[in-house]
Amino acid sequence: MVCGMETSSEGPVADGGASAPVTVGDGGGAAASSVPEAAVVGSDGAVAPRAVVAAPSGLSPSRAGDFMQCPLLYRFRVIDRLPEKPSEAATRGTLVHAVLERLFDAPAAERTAPRARSLIPAQWERLREARPELTELFADDPEGERLARWLAEAEQLVERWFTLEDPTRLEPAERELFVEAELESGLRLRGIIDRVDVAPTGEVRIVDYKTGKAPRPEYAEDALFQMKFYALVVWRLKGIVPRRLQLVYLGSGDVLTYDPVVADLQRVERKLHALWEAIRRATETGDWRPRPTKLCGWCDHQAHCPEFGGTPPPYPLPVRAAESAGREQGRMGPD
Repeated sequence: MVCGMETSSEGPVADGGASAPVTVGDGGGAAASSVPEAAVVGSDGAVAPRAVVAAPSGLSPSRAGDFMQCPLLYRFRVIDRLPEKPSEAATRGTLVHAVLERLFDAPAAERTAPRARSLIPAQWERLREARPELTELFADDPEGERLARWLAEAEQLVERWFTLEDPTRLEPAERELFVEAELESGLRLRGIIDRVDVAPTGEVRIVDYKTGKAPRPEYAEDALFQMKFYALVVWRLKGIVPRRLQLVYLGSGDVLTYDPVVADLQRVERKLHALWEAIRRATETGDWRPRPTKLCGWCDHQAHCPEFGGTPPPYPLPVRAAESAGREQGRMGPD
């Protein structure tokens, strides 16, 4: 850990703490074109309404990762907004994040493992109220046995955190902080940072909790992409390069740290501009090609994917010829 980063006495490192994050992908700005509300068919055959379609207006780490993994997946999530079934693993991660965020509401001396465990039932209930579709997760568990095991796994993840960090010595400057910055090119970057610590000397540490296991060393750079993304946003917002980026892996009990420099953030910025240009071209030409990987087995959209014999929904945005689309540079539309 960075010496002096255990307590925080400074204010927020980025604006927008009270802002509502974009929860349906990276659309949400003014569209180059839109279509009336329509119906979409999910991977399970269910028909659901679709909101007005908009061209992408910015990037988050998750959606950037989607495009790098598979451009067609990005299209399904950001443009078509196809419904996806909730998963036990992702929901458990959301629950654990909520517990660790709420724990800091208590005085430092009361931030104990038993107190953290006691927060789980109420946070689970709060999560179900906010997202009724989560009741589907355990619909086939009338006796509650699988739910009990799932909650116990969440408890284990929360308890492991106490072996990695001492919350009695931490006073985060921000928790679940929504940040957004617009680069000189017009590209908007946005995301939610789990925790920001600020030392009395002003040094900033960005912390992210992961409920999975730490990656092998050869994949560490991929894991740090999200953190460098956040560091870039903070740098562009405040002119401050975070002193440390820290990934806390609750699944394996590991902590991955990285101390960025300006050159790192400039490389990430160039990468994001290239990625955004590729997204812009795909949006205007309608050419979203699948990229088959081992992760396809977990995709909710196989019924719509040509790699599995499926057919994507009709493309809901205007399509331009590749030649004319290539002449225009810059933003696709104002946010």
